Amino acid sequence: MNYENILAASENGIATITINRPTKLNALNKATIEELHSAFDAFDKDHSIRVILLTGSGDKAFVAGADISEFANFSVSEGAELAAKGQATLFDFVENLKTPVIAAVNGFALGGGLELAMSCHFRIASDNAKMGLPEVSLGVIPGYGGTQRLPQLVGKGKAMELIMTAGMLTAEEAKTAGLVNHVVPQSELLELANNIAQKIMKNSPVAIGKAIEAINANFKDGVDGYAVEIKNFGDAFRTEDFKEGTGAFLEKRKPSFTGK
Repeated sequence: MNYENILAASENGIATITINRPTKLNALNKATIEELHSAFDAFDKDHSIRVILLTGSGDKAFVAGADISEFANFSVSEGAELAAKGQATLFDFVENLKTPVIAAVNGFALGGGLELAMSCHFRIASDNAKMGLPEVSLGVIPGYGGTQRLPQLVGKGKAMELIMTAGMLTAEEAKTAGLVNHVVPQSELLELANNIAQKIMKNSPVAIGKAIEAINANFKDGVDGYAVEIKNFGDAFRTEDFKEGTGAFLEKRKPSFTGK
């Protein structure tokens, strides 16, 4: 896959997508959002890919924000369309992928960058990372799901403070708040991401996909997450992975899952 704004590669079942606009601190523009959608979609449909890692190029930024020059002169309707299309094309799309997505935050994750990291299934960070939603300092609010996902991850009060002050969290502060799971030196970030991916790959991909769907259901208005869990639990019984997993347990051997 050849792209202008991202790098996409895979090895041994792990795909890595790198946002590659170093001169713009990997800022998101429309073209980058479209390319990210394309790469995520392709990897999710490739059954040999079991985990997707997302990071930024260089040592300064994961994604330093949205490309403000693209929308500085937008009208009300154009602004609303920008948010709606971006959420559907990338942020909601990533959140609902069946393939696990780990954000390896390797520097600044601000505005749309933090919103992208939050749309991933979980996050790890380098010790130089800084995270925040500074949109109100520009006279606008987060538009790619930030007002919804940040409170889900850190709580309403902390999210209110961060958004209202346009403040930034250090990596350790983000870990304490529950925004990231692990913090390591930058040189160890992708190694940790790959180690976690290896642990995920030992388990049933079809079960993981059903678990992601059930967990996400809890945060959707009008959806009974418990009902989704019950349905997905039952659906698992018809899969080959269920038969393999339970059979391996009873036979005291390691399972060999196929994702079917």
